[in-house]
Amino acid sequence: MKKKLRIAINAQIPSGSGAGGIETVLRVLTALGRLDGDEEYVFIGHWAEPDRLKPFLSERQTIVRAPQPEPPEPNRIENFKRLLGPLRPFAGGVKRLLASPPPQVQTTVSTSDGFYENLNCDVVHFPYQDYVRCRVPTVYNPHDLQHLHYPEFFAPEEIQRREIVYPTACRAARTVVVASQFVKRDVIQRYGIEADKIQVIPWSPPEIATDEYTEKDVSHLFEKYECPPQPFVLYPAMTWEHKNHIRLLDAVALLRERERLKVNVICTGHKNSFYPRIEQRLRELKLESQVKFTGVLERKELSLLYRQAQFVIVPTLFEAASAPLFEAWQYGAAVACSLVTSLPEQAADAALLFDPFSVEEIANALKTMASDENLRAEFRSRGFRRLQNFDMERTLKAYRAVYRRAAGVRLSEEDRHLLNRNWMRDSIV
Repeated sequence: MKKKLRIAINAQIPSGSGAGGIETVLRVLTALGRLDGDEEYVFIGHWAEPDRLKPFLSERQTIVRAPQPEPPEPNRIENFKRLLGPLRPFAGGVKRLLASPPPQVQTTVSTSDGFYENLNCDVVHFPYQDYVRCRVPTVYNPHDLQHLHYPEFFAPEEIQRREIVYPTACRAARTVVVASQFVKRDVIQRYGIEADKIQVIPWSPPEIATDEYTEKDVSHLFEKYECPPQPFVLYPAMTWEHKNHIRLLDAVALLRERERLKVNVICTGHKNSFYPRIEQRLRELKLESQVKFTGVLERKELSLLYRQAQFVIVPTLFEAASAPLFEAWQYGAAVACSLVTSLPEQAADAALLFDPFSVEEIANALKTMASDENLRAEFRSRGFRRLQNFDMERTLKAYRAVYRRAAGVRLSEEDRHLLNRNWMRDSIV
């Protein structure tokens, strides 16, 4: 009897982690169970909440709880308290000296204690940046090497951690999967990984909400988040520094002062530790009535904004692949986006490209798109055509082909075709 191929997928992301892109990746991978075939998938859930993905799984997919990590060793302050005992009330001065121990820095890649081997799987997929050495063939997604392009956006200990994990994982894995040719070139140049080992598989467009909306729904949403009036431009992105919100604000202010052109913008997404600097710039430029940061929206609310937006702008400085581009095309929105990193190959001719380092160019893109309905219509049409080159089923089948190859299973003709395809250039329309 033929043995069924079993694939383990690491999904140990806790809720509230702010890893929105990884959450989307894991949701996409749960759809592997919809493919024809007899492969079985084991999702490794976070030890504290293993069942978060359970509602999305099919009958050939199961969840196992990851082992709870060992608690960290007591820090120096706690050790010091134990030693002081009854003298603790007099130790305030010394305690202050020890109050900020250096951050724990990862110095090696973790090794499996048998957990991954005992899953009885043929392949283990690490679909985000964490990696564990094990005796099972692995597939690894580094996603991007942004920390080498913009080290100023990362804490030194995070750069050190990545530079320990990423190259080790890329060398140890049977296949390294990335979402664009841009990232593939990066991995080859920075880590010396052979090109044949790196597979480009763009993430497929996410499933979108198809609900119908009324004018009352629109009014309620705008009142709820105190949004500026329509027409508006949409920018969906977490407030990481590389997402370039501050230059976007400067461009909006430039148009107001120089052109007397008022462009309203709605920015959605998680507000992280960089947001206070964005908020400060928002106040300095007196743009509170024009630009609104809503925070994270419900899926249906975000879909409504995509449909109502005059166009979508993506001024990011770095992107391994952009979900907002796909989403905008799915909802029929025109797009203007950066001409850096992976965005030109993903957008092709379906977006107005601009230099994200230039406030002047961002302003010109806003003005051009806001004032030319014919241009927006043309980009909406191009976006629809470009979208046809990306499909969830093809993405999932390509990942399955990677798993089969890593496990030494004979590939079908379709598998070989998918693994040889140039996803960013081979048009099917």
